[in-house]
Amino acid sequence: MVAIIKSTHSIRGVFYYNENKVKKGAAECITAGNFPTDIDKMTDTMKLNRFIKRVELNENVKCNTLHISLNFDPSENHSKEKLIAIAERYMEKIGFGEQPYLVYQHSDTKHQHLHVVSINIEKDGKRIDLHNIGMRKSEPARKEIEEHFGLVKAEGRKKNEEFSLEPISMGSIQYGKIESKKAIFNVLNTVVNHYKYESLAELNAVLKLYNVMADRGSENSKMFLAGGLVYHILNAKGKPIGVPIKASSFYTRPTLKFLEEKFKNNEVRNMSDKSRVKSAIDMALLREPTLPLTELSKRLEKEGISTLFRKNSEGLLYGITYVDHVTKNVFNGSSLGKQYSAKAIQERCGLKVAGEEKRNQIYERLRSKKTLINVLEQQKNILTIPDMVKVLDVLILEEKQYFAMVPQLDKIIDNLMQSEQINNYLSYQLKNKKKMQRRKRLSR
Repeated sequence: MVAIIKSTHSIRGVFYYNENKVKKGAAECITAGNFPTDIDKMTDTMKLNRFIKRVELNENVKCNTLHISLNFDPSENHSKEKLIAIAERYMEKIGFGEQPYLVYQHSDTKHQHLHVVSINIEKDGKRIDLHNIGMRKSEPARKEIEEHFGLVKAEGRKKNEEFSLEPISMGSIQYGKIESKKAIFNVLNTVVNHYKYESLAELNAVLKLYNVMADRGSENSKMFLAGGLVYHILNAKGKPIGVPIKASSFYTRPTLKFLEEKFKNNEVRNMSDKSRVKSAIDMALLREPTLPLTELSKRLEKEGISTLFRKNSEGLLYGITYVDHVTKNVFNGSSLGKQYSAKAIQERCGLKVAGEEKRNQIYERLRSKKTLINVLEQQKNILTIPDMVKVLDVLILEEKQYFAMVPQLDKIIDNLMQSEQINNYLSYQLKNKKKMQRRKRLSR
C-alpha cells in the first residue's frame, strides 16, 4: 500500500473534488467517520457543514484540511468492507481516529485506491500538528496495516520492480484523448509533489516529458505581471495546443506562489542525490571517452536519468538538464559542477565547442556544392562575368556569414572577379609575334 498525504487550506475544494467524482460515477463515498448519522442519510450540505463548523473553532489555522490517498497494488482487489476497515485503522494510527472524515473509493484508475478527507482541528479548537506527519505517523501505520491485512508491501515491490522511464502510470498524455484538466492534474499530482526542483525551468524539464508545460506568459503580459500561471498540453513537437488551464482552477492550487515556496524548500539537496547523477555521467564517459551525446543519453536512461538538451534556434546546444527519476531530483548541468555543463559535456564527449560544431555543418553543406564550384572554375573563361556573378551571389547569400572560412571559395571568387584579365588576354603566339617585330625595329 502506498499512502500520500496532502494538506491544504480549502476544505470546500477537496470536498467538492470527491463529490464531483461521485456525480460522474467515478467514485463512491463508502463510509463516514465521526458523523452524527449514516452516510446514506446525509446530503452534501450536511457533510460539508460538519467540516466547516470544525474550521470555525480555530480560524487562525490556515492549513486545516487533510486529503489522503491510499493506493493498493494492481494485483489486489479488496472488498468494500475490507477497504473500510483499512481506512479506519489508518486514520486511528495517524491520530485522526476521533476526527470527522469521509472515505471515497475511486474507480478511475486500474488500481484500487481510496481518498480520505478530514480536518486537523479537534473539537476543543486545538490544532493537530501536521509537520512531517508522513514519516512520523503515516509510514509506521502503513507498515503495520500491510502486515495486519496481508497487503502487498510497497517497499518490496519497489525493490523488485525494474526501473521504468515512465514513472507516472498513465504515461505521456495526448491532447484530445482524455479530458484535458484531468490529464494535466494526473501529471501535476505526481511531478509537483514528488520531484525536487528549484525553478520553473527545472519543473518544466520534468513536465515536458509528459507533454505538459507551466507557463507564466511573456514578460510584459498581464498574466506575468500579476504573477499568474497556466498549464498547457503539448503536441508531439512540444508546442502548446488546446485551451490553457489556470493553476488556481485545480483544487491543489499549484500556483506560482505555491511553486515559489517549493523552490525555496528544494534549495537544500542531499549531496548523495547529486553524487548519484555525477557518478552515472562519469562512469558512462569513463568507459568510452568519445561517446556521442545521444549514446550518453541512452546510457543514463538505463540508470533512471533523463537528459534534456536545450538548443537555440540555430540548433546549437547551450544547456543540459538531468532528471533523476530514482531520487526524484532535477538538476541543471552547471549546478552539478562546471564539468557537467553543456560546454564541458560536449568537450568530454569528444565534440568541438558549439561554434566549431556549427562551422563543421557549414563545411558539409559547402562540400555538397563542390561540383558547382569546379564547373565555375573550369568555365571561367567561357561564362560571361554577369553569369558567374549571379551563381556566386547564390552561394554567398546562403553562406554569407561563413563563406570566408572556406579558402577554396575565396580563391575562386578572387579569380572570377578579375574581369580586366579577360579583356587583356593575348595568346602565346601573338605575344611572340610582337616580340619579333620589336627586335626588327631595334636592329635597323
